[in-house]
Amino acid sequence: MKPHITMVNPAAPAGAVMHWPFALLGLGYLAAVLEKAGYQVDVIDCQVSGISLEDYKKEIEKRKPDIVGVTSSTLTYKSGNKLIKAAREVQPNCITLAGGPHVTFWDDHALEECPELDMVIRREGEETILEVVQRIEANQSLKDVLGITYRGLDGKIVRNADRPYIEDLDSLPFPARHLWPMDKFSQYEDVLYLAMTRGCVYWCEFCCTVRMHGRAYRMRSAQNVVNELEYLYKTYGKTKFTFCDDAFTVDPERVRELCSEIKKRGLKIEWNCGTRVDMLTKDLLLTMKDAGCISVWFGVESGTEEMLKAMKKGITPELTAKTLGMVREVGLRPVPNVILGFPGETKKTAWDTIKFIEKVAPDMVGFYNVATPFPGTPLYDQVKANGWLRITDFDKYDTTRPIFETPQLSMKELGKLREGAFHHYYLRRAYFMDKSRRFKISTALAVGMHFAANIKLKLRRS
Repeated sequence: MKPHITMVNPAAPAGAVMHWPFALLGLGYLAAVLEKAGYQVDVIDCQVSGISLEDYKKEIEKRKPDIVGVTSSTLTYKSGNKLIKAAREVQPNCITLAGGPHVTFWDDHALEECPELDMVIRREGEETILEVVQRIEANQSLKDVLGITYRGLDGKIVRNADRPYIEDLDSLPFPARHLWPMDKFSQYEDVLYLAMTRGCVYWCEFCCTVRMHGRAYRMRSAQNVVNELEYLYKTYGKTKFTFCDDAFTVDPERVRELCSEIKKRGLKIEWNCGTRVDMLTKDLLLTMKDAGCISVWFGVESGTEEMLKAMKKGITPELTAKTLGMVREVGLRPVPNVILGFPGETKKTAWDTIKFIEKVAPDMVGFYNVATPFPGTPLYDQVKANGWLRITDFDKYDTTRPIFETPQLSMKELGKLREGAFHHYYLRRAYFMDKSRRFKISTALAVGMHFAANIKLKLRRS
């Protein structure tokens, strides 16, 4: 009999800030590959369903899976371990797997910290999990399965060699979104997520994408991507989409092909994407807009040359200002993402960045994230080597709370800087007097809330 597999997405820990729920592409691809091979697969998404640990146990008891696979980010790693332990408690003979970016770089630690965990599937997991399930079904050894870390028969942890990346992304089936309660997502946002690429051509110090998906840039064909867009429109009636790619426009010709295919099929959709400020032209932006693009988000990260060099970002504030101005000029919304507190940051460089963001994107509040040393990133290695790490509880790694401090900036100072960044944005005269916001109750409430919070912040400083 073929094994029954239950895939699990843990909920964020209490008090953490996290993106609203959506059908995870990683789990969706794994489930789709297994379904295509004829296996029974289902999904328990604790974020979407909001179920308690006891209700989760009841679900496992009802479904009786032979294999339980749990994904996790750094923030949900400890929650994932609890679910693995609970699954083994209810279904003692089930085989437990863990995957995702955190355990990819924490594999031996994960197996040591969670005795109920049998195996870690590292990096891209579609081909790996299929081979693992097939080996389990045939009762065969796992000793030569690439891309896994597992417990040997003697109890010792075995780390097999990495599996090569999947070169033909078109060969993958579309994510198995039908295994999620798709109607529930509209409670949070009316958008579906998809990806056109894997990998990155840069390696910023705070990012693990290159270690996770490789430095080579792999792309789906424009036809394959639009096939998915068309399928999602016809199946779920959705017209709004977000591309999750780290740098959507690395290959501008592929993007042009995508836009041309969207127009050719007459898809009336809206979409947004993220890319780098050095990978756009005005002509490409106009082409994207004509095909339904409404906004572009950027890893601006800092408004100072000094910090951009420290992050090895490979861009300049001048180029950022020029590109974001160009995005606004063609009628699209630029959405800047910022990292405060990277090693070398001072109060001055942080405030220079805050003011820079308000200048280049005055109509869109930036996402002011705190530099977070996720395992697998050069930042983590740097922070550990220098003895700067202060918080080791992964439940706190939500990019809003300081995790380390440097000689230039304490955790307390960094927390106040981030809080002050939002107050500064909402208390600007430009925000209050903007034509689209003027005289609105929501504007008055936002300004009043941040005005009160800013007074409290100043009182704490005094």
